[in-house]
Amino acid sequence: MSFASPGPSLFSLSSPESYFLIFIAAYSNAMDKDIASRFMKPGKALAGYVDSFWMVENLSDEYKDIVIVPDGRVDLFFSYSGTEPYHVTLMGIESEPTQTKFPPKTVIYAVSFKLQGVEYILQTRIADIVDKGRFLPDDFWGITKDDINDFDHFCRKVTAKMEGLLPTNIDDRKQRLFDLIYSSSGSLTVKEISEKVYWSSRQINRYFTEWYGISLKAYCTILRFRASFQHIAEGKLFPEQNFADQAHFIKEVKKLSGVNPKELFKNPNDRFLQFSALKRD
Repeated sequence: MSFASPGPSLFSLSSPESYFLIFIAAYSNAMDKDIASRFMKPGKALAGYVDSFWMVENLSDEYKDIVIVPDGRVDLFFSYSGTEPYHVTLMGIESEPTQTKFPPKTVIYAVSFKLQGVEYILQTRIADIVDKGRFLPDDFWGITKDDINDFDHFCRKVTAKMEGLLPTNIDDRKQRLFDLIYSSSGSLTVKEISEKVYWSSRQINRYFTEWYGISLKAYCTILRFRASFQHIAEGKLFPEQNFADQAHFIKEVKKLSGVNPKELFKNPNDRFLQFSALKRD
Protein backbone atom coordinates (compact mmCIF):
# COMPACT_ATOMS: atom_id res chain seq x y z
CA MET A 1 0.00 0.00 0.00
CA SER A 2 1.47 3.35 -0.94
CA PHE A 3 0.60 6.89 -1.76
CA ALA A 4 0.52 8.03 -5.37
CA SER A 5 3.90 9.41 -6.40
CA PRO A 6 6.39 9.04 -9.25
CA GLY A 7 8.34 6.03 -8.04
CA PRO A 8 9.28 5.07 -4.46
CA SER A 9 8.78 7.92 -2.03
CA LEU A 10 9.02 8.71 1.65
CA PHE A 11 5.28 8.28 1.76
CA SER A 12 5.45 4.71 0.50
CA LEU A 13 4.69 2.11 3.13
CA SER A 14 6.84 -0.35 1.20
CA SER A 15 9.87 1.85 1.89
CA PRO A 16 10.71 3.16 5.39
CA GLU A 17 11.35 6.81 6.19
CA SER A 18 14.94 7.57 6.97
CA TYR A 19 17.31 8.48 9.72
CA PHE A 20 18.70 11.01 7.25
CA LEU A 21 15.85 13.28 8.34
CA ILE A 22 17.22 13.31 11.88
CA PHE A 23 20.57 14.45 10.55
CA ILE A 24 18.94 17.12 8.42
CA ALA A 25 17.28 18.43 11.55
CA ALA A 26 20.41 18.21 13.69
CA TYR A 27 22.65 19.76 11.05
CA SER A 28 20.24 22.03 9.21
CA ASN A 29 22.88 24.70 8.66
CA ALA A 30 24.70 22.21 6.44
CA MET A 31 21.77 21.56 4.14
CA ASP A 32 20.43 23.53 1.18
CA LYS A 33 17.93 26.37 1.42
CA ASP A 34 15.08 24.14 0.26
CA ILE A 35 15.07 22.25 3.56
CA ALA A 36 13.58 23.70 6.74
CA SER A 37 14.13 21.70 9.93
CA ARG A 38 14.17 21.60 13.72
CA PHE A 39 15.43 19.05 16.22
CA MET A 40 14.85 18.60 19.96
CA LYS A 41 15.81 16.03 22.59
CA PRO A 42 13.17 14.88 25.10
CA GLY A 43 13.10 15.86 28.76
CA LYS A 44 14.43 13.59 31.49
CA ALA A 45 11.09 11.85 32.09
CA LEU A 46 10.96 10.56 28.50
CA ALA A 47 14.68 10.11 27.80
CA GLY A 48 14.56 6.36 28.36
CA TYR A 49 11.78 5.93 25.81
CA VAL A 50 12.17 8.69 23.23
CA ASP A 51 15.29 9.48 21.23
CA SER A 52 14.19 12.81 19.75
CA PHE A 53 11.53 15.06 18.27
CA TRP A 54 12.16 16.58 14.85
CA MET A 55 10.59 18.15 11.83
CA VAL A 56 11.67 18.60 8.24
CA GLU A 57 10.02 20.33 5.31
CA ASN A 58 10.90 20.20 1.63
CA LEU A 59 10.12 23.74 0.50
CA SER A 60 10.97 23.07 -3.13
CA ASP A 61 8.90 21.79 -6.04
CA GLU A 62 11.35 18.96 -6.69
CA TYR A 63 11.75 15.39 -5.48
CA LYS A 64 15.07 14.74 -3.77
CA ASP A 65 16.71 11.36 -4.42
CA ILE A 66 18.12 9.80 -1.28
CA VAL A 67 19.40 6.51 0.12
CA ILE A 68 17.95 5.29 3.41
CA VAL A 69 20.17 3.40 5.84
CA PRO A 70 19.08 1.56 9.01
CA ASP A 71 19.32 3.41 12.31
CA GLY A 72 17.61 1.28 14.97
CA ARG A 73 14.93 3.85 15.78
CA VAL A 74 11.16 3.53 15.42
CA ASP A 75 9.54 6.63 13.93
CA LEU A 76 6.05 8.03 14.40
CA PHE A 77 5.28 10.46 11.55
CA PHE A 78 2.66 13.17 11.29
CA SER A 79 2.82 14.47 7.72
CA TYR A 80 1.21 15.96 4.63
CA SER A 81 2.32 17.30 1.26
CA GLY A 82 0.98 19.39 -1.59
CA THR A 83 -0.54 16.27 -3.12
CA GLU A 84 -1.16 14.03 -0.11
CA PRO A 85 -3.56 14.58 2.82
CA TYR A 86 -2.53 14.69 6.46
CA HIS A 87 -1.89 11.25 7.91
CA VAL A 88 -0.08 9.45 10.71
CA THR A 89 2.35 6.59 10.06
CA LEU A 90 4.30 4.28 12.36
CA MET A 91 7.48 3.01 10.74
CA GLY A 92 9.14 -0.22 11.84
CA ILE A 93 12.84 -0.96 12.22
CA GLU A 94 14.87 -0.62 9.03
CA SER A 95 17.13 -3.59 8.30
CA GLU A 96 18.51 -2.81 4.82
CA PRO A 97 19.30 0.21 2.62
CA THR A 98 16.55 1.59 0.38
CA GLN A 99 16.60 4.15 -2.41
CA THR A 100 13.65 6.52 -2.26
CA LYS A 101 12.54 10.12 -2.77
CA PHE A 102 11.65 13.04 -0.51
CA PRO A 103 8.51 14.57 -2.08
CA PRO A 104 8.14 18.31 -2.79
CA LYS A 105 6.12 20.60 -0.52
CA THR A 106 6.20 17.97 2.20
CA VAL A 107 5.95 18.61 5.94
CA ILE A 108 6.93 15.89 8.42
CA TYR A 109 6.83 16.17 12.21
CA ALA A 110 8.06 13.11 14.07
CA VAL A 111 8.83 11.34 17.30
CA SER A 112 11.72 8.87 17.15
CA PHE A 113 11.43 6.11 19.76
CA LYS A 114 13.88 3.84 21.46
CA LEU A 115 12.62 0.27 21.58
CA GLN A 116 11.33 0.44 25.14
CA GLY A 117 9.12 3.33 24.03
CA VAL A 118 7.43 1.00 21.56
CA GLU A 119 6.30 -1.38 24.28
CA TYR A 120 5.67 1.02 27.14
CA ILE A 121 4.38 4.18 25.42
CA LEU A 122 3.08 3.12 22.01
CA GLN A 123 2.05 -0.21 23.55
CA THR A 124 2.11 -2.04 20.23
CA ARG A 125 4.15 -4.78 18.61
CA ILE A 126 5.98 -3.86 15.39
CA ALA A 127 7.24 -7.27 14.30
CA ASP A 128 5.02 -7.12 11.21
CA ILE A 129 6.40 -3.81 9.92
CA VAL A 130 10.15 -4.36 9.60
CA ASP A 131 11.24 -2.24 6.58
CA LYS A 132 7.73 -0.87 6.16
CA GLY A 133 5.02 1.01 8.02
CA ARG A 134 1.51 1.07 9.38
CA PHE A 135 -1.13 3.77 9.01
CA LEU A 136 -2.60 4.98 12.30
CA PRO A 137 -5.86 6.92 12.77
CA ASP A 138 -5.61 10.53 11.60
CA ASP A 139 -6.61 11.70 15.08
CA PHE A 140 -3.93 9.61 16.82
CA TRP A 141 -3.00 11.22 20.18
CA GLY A 142 -5.25 14.13 19.30
CA ILE A 143 -2.65 15.59 16.92
CA THR A 144 -4.13 17.35 13.88
CA LYS A 145 -2.74 19.02 10.79
CA ASP A 146 -2.91 22.36 12.61
CA ASP A 147 -0.50 21.00 15.24
CA ILE A 148 2.26 20.43 12.71
CA ASN A 149 2.74 24.07 11.82
CA ASP A 150 4.47 25.01 15.08
CA PHE A 151 7.29 22.71 16.19
CA ASP A 152 7.49 23.94 19.80
CA HIS A 153 3.73 23.53 20.20
CA PHE A 154 3.93 20.03 18.68
CA CYS A 155 6.71 18.98 21.08
CA ARG A 156 4.78 20.27 24.09
CA LYS A 157 1.59 18.50 23.04
CA VAL A 158 3.14 15.10 22.30
CA THR A 159 5.30 15.35 25.43
CA ALA A 160 2.23 15.93 27.61
CA LYS A 161 0.50 12.98 25.94
CA MET A 162 3.44 10.62 26.39
CA GLU A 163 4.09 11.65 29.99
CA GLY A 164 0.50 10.64 30.69
CA LEU A 165 1.27 7.21 29.23
CA LEU A 166 4.46 6.55 31.20
CA PRO A 167 4.33 3.18 32.97
CA THR A 168 4.42 2.96 36.75
CA ASN A 169 6.43 -0.25 36.59
CA ILE A 170 8.63 -1.87 33.96
CA ASP A 171 10.37 -5.23 33.78
CA ASP A 172 13.77 -4.84 35.48
CA ARG A 173 15.39 -7.25 33.03
CA LYS A 174 14.17 -5.23 30.06
CA GLN A 175 15.41 -2.01 31.67
CA ARG A 176 18.88 -3.50 32.17
CA LEU A 177 18.77 -5.01 28.69
CA PHE A 178 18.11 -1.70 26.94
CA ASP A 179 20.50 0.23 29.18
CA LEU A 180 23.28 -2.14 28.09
CA ILE A 181 22.32 -2.14 24.41
CA TYR A 182 22.21 1.64 24.06
CA SER A 183 25.11 2.51 26.37
CA SER A 184 27.37 0.12 24.45
CA SER A 185 26.06 1.18 21.01
CA GLY A 186 25.40 -2.48 20.28
CA SER A 187 29.02 -3.52 20.82
CA LEU A 188 28.31 -6.26 23.38
CA THR A 189 27.64 -9.81 22.25
CA VAL A 190 24.32 -11.48 22.91
CA LYS A 191 26.05 -13.81 25.37
CA GLU A 192 27.56 -10.89 27.30
CA ILE A 193 24.20 -9.14 27.48
CA SER A 194 22.44 -12.32 28.55
CA GLU A 195 24.91 -12.91 31.38
CA LYS A 196 24.67 -9.32 32.62
CA VAL A 197 20.87 -9.17 32.71
CA TYR A 198 20.33 -12.76 33.93
CA TRP A 199 18.02 -13.52 31.03
CA SER A 200 18.67 -16.38 28.61
CA SER A 201 19.67 -15.59 25.03
CA ARG A 202 16.79 -17.71 23.77
CA GLN A 203 14.23 -15.74 25.80
CA ILE A 204 15.72 -12.39 24.80
CA ASN A 205 15.60 -13.31 21.12
CA ARG A 206 12.04 -14.53 21.45
CA TYR A 207 11.09 -11.20 23.02
CA PHE A 208 12.86 -9.26 20.25
CA THR A 209 11.39 -11.22 17.36
CA GLU A 210 7.86 -11.19 18.82
CA TRP A 211 7.87 -7.46 19.55
CA TYR A 212 10.27 -5.92 17.03
CA GLY A 213 10.63 -8.46 14.22
CA ILE A 214 14.40 -8.92 14.38
CA SER A 215 16.87 -10.72 16.62
CA LEU A 216 18.90 -8.99 19.33
CA LYS A 217 22.08 -9.70 17.36
CA ALA A 218 20.65 -8.05 14.24
CA TYR A 219 19.55 -5.02 16.23
CA CYS A 220 22.95 -4.65 17.89
CA THR A 221 24.57 -4.80 14.44
CA ILE A 222 22.39 -1.87 13.33
CA LEU A 223 23.33 0.16 16.43
CA ARG A 224 27.00 -0.60 15.87
CA PHE A 225 26.68 0.53 12.25
CA ARG A 226 24.95 3.74 13.33
CA ALA A 227 27.74 4.42 15.82
CA SER A 228 30.22 4.31 12.92
CA PHE A 229 28.50 7.17 11.01
CA GLN A 230 30.60 9.92 12.57
CA HIS A 231 33.84 7.97 12.16
CA ILE A 232 33.21 7.24 8.49
CA ALA A 233 32.18 10.84 7.83
CA GLU A 234 35.56 11.89 9.28
CA GLY A 235 37.37 9.49 6.97
CA LYS A 236 38.12 6.86 9.62
CA LEU A 237 37.52 3.83 7.45
CA PHE A 238 38.38 1.22 10.04
CA PRO A 239 36.29 -0.32 12.84
CA GLU A 240 36.05 1.58 16.12
CA GLN A 241 33.24 -0.55 17.52
CA ASN A 242 33.28 -4.25 18.35
CA PHE A 243 33.75 -5.64 14.84
CA ALA A 244 35.85 -8.80 14.56
CA ASP A 245 38.22 -7.26 12.00
CA GLN A 246 38.42 -4.92 9.00
CA ALA A 247 36.81 -7.45 6.67
CA HIS A 248 33.86 -7.89 9.01
CA PHE A 249 33.48 -4.11 9.32
CA ILE A 250 33.42 -3.65 5.54
CA LYS A 251 30.94 -6.50 5.14
CA GLU A 252 28.52 -5.04 7.69
CA VAL A 253 28.75 -1.49 6.33
CA LYS A 254 28.10 -2.76 2.80
CA LYS A 255 25.17 -4.85 3.98
CA LEU A 256 23.48 -1.93 5.76
CA SER A 257 24.36 0.91 3.37
CA GLY A 258 24.78 -0.87 0.03
CA VAL A 259 28.36 0.38 -0.38
CA ASN A 260 31.73 -0.11 1.31
CA PRO A 261 33.07 2.43 3.88
CA LYS A 262 35.26 4.20 1.30
CA GLU A 263 32.33 4.74 -1.07
CA LEU A 264 30.16 5.86 1.83
CA PHE A 265 32.78 8.42 2.82
CA LYS A 266 33.01 9.73 -0.75
CA ASN A 267 29.21 9.93 -0.88
CA PRO A 268 28.82 10.60 -4.63
CA ASN A 269 26.10 13.13 -5.50
CA ASP A 270 25.35 13.52 -1.79
CA ARG A 271 23.03 10.52 -1.93
CA PHE A 272 23.66 9.68 1.73
CA LEU A 273 22.44 12.93 3.19
CA GLN A 274 23.40 12.15 6.77
CA PHE A 275 27.03 11.88 5.74
CA SER A 276 26.82 15.08 3.74
CA ALA A 277 25.55 16.86 6.83
CA LEU A 278 28.24 15.42 9.11
CA LYS A 279 31.08 16.31 6.73
CA ARG A 280 29.85 19.89 6.25
CA ASP A 281 29.11 20.66 9.86
